[in-house]
Amino acid sequence: MTESTLLYFIPQAGFAYYLYYVGVDRILKRKHRTFFIIIEILAVLFFWIVIDRALTNYIELPFIHHNLLKAAPLLDLRKIPIVILYLGYAAGLFFTVQSVRNQMASKEREKNLVKEKLETELKVLRSQTNPHFLFNTLNNIYALARKKSDKTPEVIMKLSDLLSFMLYQSGKDVIAIEEEIKMIEDYIELQKIRYNDRLSLQLVKNIDKGSQQIAPLLLMPLVENAFKHGASETRFDSFINIDVRLENGLLHFFIENSIENCESKKENCNIGLSNIKRQLELMYKEYKLNIADKDKTFKVNIIINLNSYGKI
Repeated sequence: MTESTLLYFIPQAGFAYYLYYVGVDRILKRKHRTFFIIIEILAVLFFWIVIDRALTNYIELPFIHHNLLKAAPLLDLRKIPIVILYLGYAAGLFFTVQSVRNQMASKEREKNLVKEKLETELKVLRSQTNPHFLFNTLNNIYALARKKSDKTPEVIMKLSDLLSFMLYQSGKDVIAIEEEIKMIEDYIELQKIRYNDRLSLQLVKNIDKGSQQIAPLLLMPLVENAFKHGASETRFDSFINIDVRLENGLLHFFIENSIENCESKKENCNIGLSNIKRQLELMYKEYKLNIADKDKTFKVNIIINLNSYGKI
């Protein structure tokens, strides 16, 4: 950039800055009458034309070109249109750059607001997955304690581990899938005390990588629903079958349970499933959720690409 270019940058930048931040702003906000604003803009334009011509005659020609070029009158009508052209070009370029920057900043703000909104919604959804088993488990522990059962310390320890998970792990963005499954297994062991032999329960798992990350409490509500709306409401041939498979980051989770009087429980069940579906929408780009409700059997099948977490 030559000395002349730097010199003329002063009036060009000055006029562009005024026009963008003062003149146009006043017109858009209508703080004053449009006529007076236009007069003001023309006056400012005239001021920067004079500054531009003065820089040419009193600085550029004598100090940069050493008076090799003849100076024209300060307000030479042949020079003024050229000055206006340069000032207008600089203002237009400034407008374009600032408009692009403002649009990008606006999109970034909008993106952050959407992200904050979705994070808040996700926190609300997770808070709704509070464990429903605590009351019954405490009653079971009380009954075992009265019988002085040898299982009492073990049950209390499992409950302690489960509550510890709820308090300290569920607030994380992701956890190892082996931790999620361990919590499910502890929960199942606690429920077995309540149902004894009247419930047929099977858990099959095939995990190729236990450290694979998954959103906490994503699968647990499905297991809770199976007990709450299935096993607890089924008098005969009560069963719950769970199959968990993980291969190369692709998770297959299948659960089915016996049901009776399904219509009376369908609303609560749908609320829980809607919660899970919304969490999947917020967290994973690639997933499938299939629900089947027939022949006194309720089935849920979920397929999730765990590597698509947070890539929506």
